[in-house]
Amino acid sequence: MSRLKGNIAWITGAGSGIGLAGAQALAQAGASVVMSGRRADILQAEAQKICALGGVAEALALDVADAAAVQQCAERILEHHGRIDILVNSAGLNNPNRYWNNQTTQGWREVVGINLDGSFYTIHAVLPSMRKNKDGLIINISSWAGVFHPKLTGAAYNASKHAVTAMTETINMEECANGIRACALCPAEVATPILDRRPVPPSAADRARMLQPGDLGATIRFVAELPPQVCINQIIISPTWNRNYIENL
Repeated sequence: MSRLKGNIAWITGAGSGIGLAGAQALAQAGASVVMSGRRADILQAEAQKICALGGVAEALALDVADAAAVQQCAERILEHHGRIDILVNSAGLNNPNRYWNNQTTQGWREVVGINLDGSFYTIHAVLPSMRKNKDGLIINISSWAGVFHPKLTGAAYNASKHAVTAMTETINMEECANGIRACALCPAEVATPILDRRPVPPSAADRARMLQPGDLGATIRFVAELPPQVCINQIIISPTWNRNYIENL
């Protein structure tokens, strides 16, 4: 039996893509997963699928850009379960209008508000209970664009993901003495619905050669199943056929 049996895992952006794959993988490993996202109907349907396979899952709709709602959601989980052992911040987005010639202030705030501020709000909400328990794991889904500087993803996305990567390491700096560890997971292209928001969405053939959500779910599970004295600070993961390289040949 996985050492995650009995753990409570809170996953944002859990309705699709990496967040959903992470919820599925952690539930399969024995954790009880709380799935958050903005679409309550989709969350509930996916949670029911996990339960039908023998896992333990529940859905709590949430807009992570709403600081008060995030705090209320965390308090509800803590009231019901008594603890949050694992937090996976997977809520994220980008806009088609992402370059300096078409970026708007509203678009910038939307991307930064979800990708960066939303992650801060959830982390801020769970740290007190993790400190009390002297244990906790936080996995922040950053990006290849949180380590390198691809042109394709644009200013707001690159800025927000670099900030997420940096913020993750500050958790390790300040909270390692409290038994809390954090990992910035930095994937290159993953075949998720966010690709549909690109100015030119990739073809089905290109998506088939990208990382798949399940690959990231397995990575999340790997990090979560490591013993508590192990901290994986950062993982950079890419498809073998990496267009960040191919297109520069």
